[in-house]
Amino acid sequence: MRFHSILYRTPSDDPGGRTSRPSPEHFVDLALDQVVTSVTAAKQEYGLEPDFYAPLRDPEAVAYRHEVVRDLQRKDVMSIVIDFAAGMRDMRERLAEQAAAHYRHQTERWFLDAVSGYCAAVRGLAGALADAKPASRGFGGLVDYLREYVASAAFVRLEDWTGKLKAALDAVRYELVIQGNTVKVRGYRDEADFSTSVLATFEKFQQSSAKDYRAKLEGDATMNHVEAQILDGVAGLHPELFANLGRYCTENAHYLDGRVAAFDREVQFYVAYLEQVDRLERTGVRFSLPEIAPSWQGTHAEGMFDAALADKLRHEDRRVVTNDFRLERDQRLLVVTGPNQGGKTTYARAFGQLHYLAALGLPVPAATARVNLIDLVHTHFERQERVEDLRGKLHEELARMHRALGRTTPDSVVVMNEAFSSTTASDALQLNREILARLDACGALCLVVTFLDELASFNDRTVSMVSGVDPDDPTVRTFRLERRPADGRAYAVAIARKYGVTRDALKTRLPS
Repeated sequence: MRFHSILYRTPSDDPGGRTSRPSPEHFVDLALDQVVTSVTAAKQEYGLEPDFYAPLRDPEAVAYRHEVVRDLQRKDVMSIVIDFAAGMRDMRERLAEQAAAHYRHQTERWFLDAVSGYCAAVRGLAGALADAKPASRGFGGLVDYLREYVASAAFVRLEDWTGKLKAALDAVRYELVIQGNTVKVRGYRDEADFSTSVLATFEKFQQSSAKDYRAKLEGDATMNHVEAQILDGVAGLHPELFANLGRYCTENAHYLDGRVAAFDREVQFYVAYLEQVDRLERTGVRFSLPEIAPSWQGTHAEGMFDAALADKLRHEDRRVVTNDFRLERDQRLLVVTGPNQGGKTTYARAFGQLHYLAALGLPVPAATARVNLIDLVHTHFERQERVEDLRGKLHEELARMHRALGRTTPDSVVVMNEAFSSTTASDALQLNREILARLDACGALCLVVTFLDELASFNDRTVSMVSGVDPDDPTVRTFRLERRPADGRAYAVAIARKYGVTRDALKTRLPS
């Protein structure tokens, strides 16, 4: 297979339009914006965000990325990629210094150093990957491509010319004669260096190491006009060499290979994410590459968690609580009920994150998982009412839900969180039932967080999950969700009993 990209198996897998991709609508609801911000924080130079906005639709495309991830989980392969990235970063720094310089000979030397670093980085990557023998199609294709590239006449010529020119420039010697305000540049005459003999003469008087009073002058790499004139004088002493340097810069202006440059950026999509995985796994949670089912055969996950919350708690030296879910072949609706602040919304976000990250071909925040590929994620979370919106809150919710239903397919995931809570309980129940009936008819995978216990038994294919509380103290949340029938009333009775406000308790305290 000819190498196309470390992200995309074939050109048809690449959706294009990378620079104009918008952030998906559901990112804020599912806290995926926080996940991506944390992942890319240390990699701003690569502009990785758009790569997280394009989920894959082909299981083979996902499998391609899974293979690359497994290779990068090998320390030797990751180390090779990190070394290559360092070489390419050094190259870009040299090019930045070239762009900041004002004098021709200096800009030419910065360019030569940049190309020298590029050749070394590419040659090192090609050799090290070939020795490592990565197993993935992505890295295997890259190894083949690099083997051909470094053996090509163009690269061999570039590398040879770069090495010889750099060696010739490094061998240049000259003398400066400074008399008052006059500086003369002349050829090196191989005169005696008296510094060695002076140091040897006074060495016998040295009793201990002397304190170094020399000040270190920190300056930028840009030449001043005096240095530039000296360099012009040196160039005048070696006209053929500096003319060769000028030709080199002109003829190799487009030295950078497109696929090598793309790999340098694209591989950081994996590296940045895996570095975040490593940081979070140190807190005790586990990520895994999910099994991608070819067709709907049910879905499940164990040890699932909200990656954004886990990252926040990591900074507070606290651990996130993990949860599970399981839907069998004929089940596509999860209804989550329970007391407020019991982890229901966090569970919903984790569910959405897991399915979206699986579609990116990345490890998901769960110890194990089996999912289907999605086409879209639709979320319906409560929005703050806006003064400028002339429609009421309920009207706005219905309009959003109508748009979502129009785009929902059997391959979609819908996450609803306390929908229509702004209206009466009876109206909210009626609206939710109508929407769930349409989603059920469509066949979409749906998770609903609700205060309406009646929805937990919507039909015989509905799975009820309830956020748990401490059995000894129902005011204490465990943040663990259990697969059982909704029991909101039982929870209310437990609270009433704890605080002595049950009917019987009140009868004994109130006068008859």
